[in-house]
Amino acid sequence: MSTTTSLLDTIEVETGDNPTAAVIWMHGLGADGSDFAGVIPELGLSDNLAVRFIFPHARFMPITCNNGYTMRAWYDILYFEDIDRHADEDGIRQSLLDVEALVKDQNARGVPTHRIVLAGFSQGGAIAYTAGLTYPERLAGIVALSTYWPSPVLIEQNRSAINATTPVLAAHGTADPVVPVALGRRARAATEALGNPVEWYDWPMQHSVCLPEIHAIGRFLNKVLG
Repeated sequence: MSTTTSLLDTIEVETGDNPTAAVIWMHGLGADGSDFAGVIPELGLSDNLAVRFIFPHARFMPITCNNGYTMRAWYDILYFEDIDRHADEDGIRQSLLDVEALVKDQNARGVPTHRIVLAGFSQGGAIAYTAGLTYPERLAGIVALSTYWPSPVLIEQNRSAINATTPVLAAHGTADPVVPVALGRRARAATEALGNPVEWYDWPMQHSVCLPEIHAIGRFLNKVLG
């Protein structure tokens, strides 16, 4: 598979002048960067915390489990059954390059890597997990929502010692029919086994987010970026 390093198109929102921190927040399968841009006012961030939120648009690609329909995605999914075992590793690696390019763009604009949080929902959360746990420079934190480890072997073989204690917030709906909560709990256990502290939440909801979850994310961001 050929790869490209062109910077993804993004939506950016800044909570103050001259941001000193950044959150790169990746959407789910078939969505786009606008999916979570509206939640920022609900996070309850500290008034003195100037954060640049980056909401990238994933590349378009055909998705095998959706009959080859082309949509924005971070990698192909071959089957929904056993979803954690049939992810497209070439696509994951391309998305890791895309995340690296976004981080380096923030570095060039004055935000160091240790002031950057990688966040994502569903497929975007799978990339947040994978990129965050394997990134070669220390990150501020990882937010993984309604998600899983898409390729345990890829993470385990490329795990980053410098991010072995990077804090993680993981949350899931207990009635999720798309990514069963069992996969979220499995990812939590695997992440803790690497040594990362995981702040875990679950709520009686399906494949979505809820206001208490948004508030929990805000508290986490205040803690790791404050």
